[in-house]
Amino acid sequence: MARDAKTGHLGVAVQSHYFSVGSVVTWARAGVGAVATQAMAEVSYGPLGLDLMASGKSAKETLERLLKKDKKRETRQVAMVDRRGRVAARTGSQCIPFAGSASGEGYSCQGNIMRSPRVWTAMGSAYERNEGMPFPERLVSALEAGERAGGDARGRQSSAILVVDGRRRPAPWEGRVVELRVEDNPEPNVELKRLLRYQRGYEWVDKGDNYLSSKKYKDALNAYAAGLRLVPEVRELKYWVGLSMLKTRERRKGLGMLREVFKEEPEWAEITKRMAKARTFAIDRRSLEELLG
Repeated sequence: MARDAKTGHLGVAVQSHYFSVGSVVTWARAGVGAVATQAMAEVSYGPLGLDLMASGKSAKETLERLLKKDKKRETRQVAMVDRRGRVAARTGSQCIPFAGSASGEGYSCQGNIMRSPRVWTAMGSAYERNEGMPFPERLVSALEAGERAGGDARGRQSSAILVVDGRRRPAPWEGRVVELRVEDNPEPNVELKRLLRYQRGYEWVDKGDNYLSSKKYKDALNAYAAGLRLVPEVRELKYWVGLSMLKTRERRKGLGMLREVFKEEPEWAEITKRMAKARTFAIDRRSLEELLG
């Protein structure tokens, strides 16, 4: 759980032998803070902690206030970071060993029911060492280091990552940069990294669409190419890129991509006909005739 000093982004990443761990542990709100609540988790630490930090309380003040009211606080493991990067963390005395945390500038790593007391320090070292990585990938690198150091004594089942930006938004659900969950998988970190790769691919294609709408055709083509390099196996993405390329100097290449998609998944040809009829996507008649006859 951390705040990225470069971007101001706030985030939590987690792996556990617990089904759908992201639905319990990970909490964050843009421009406010992030919370990780686990062990005998009290879920309310997430939303209540974010509300208190949104009202101006520091991470330390917030955690102290919530712990004071919690009669089962010794069974909790909680960490918080506020929008200024101030961190507060606590591992209760009744958390199942091995349990503990390691905190540094703008971050905290924690674990309970671990195979080794080295897990959280290994996570912290990896997070610090990988300062040059994009923030979400840096959070996942800490999870991987924890797994290499022993990980959960029960094994592994699920993982999740939630990252929000540093600018306060009118609505609490706005400003989410990354929100991915692996609910049940024998290698949840591997799957989480795959999903993060997919997200990066889609982000590049979105950039391409934005460039295209501004008539920055060269930038659009470069962005589309970057996206498809990351996720070449996603046919739907290939389809939308192909459609968009009909509006650029790479029209022939776009037609070729669409034909490939139609051959692999013929239902996309039918979808194209429906979109043309509904006028939901501007496809010129010439391209339609070449594609569909």
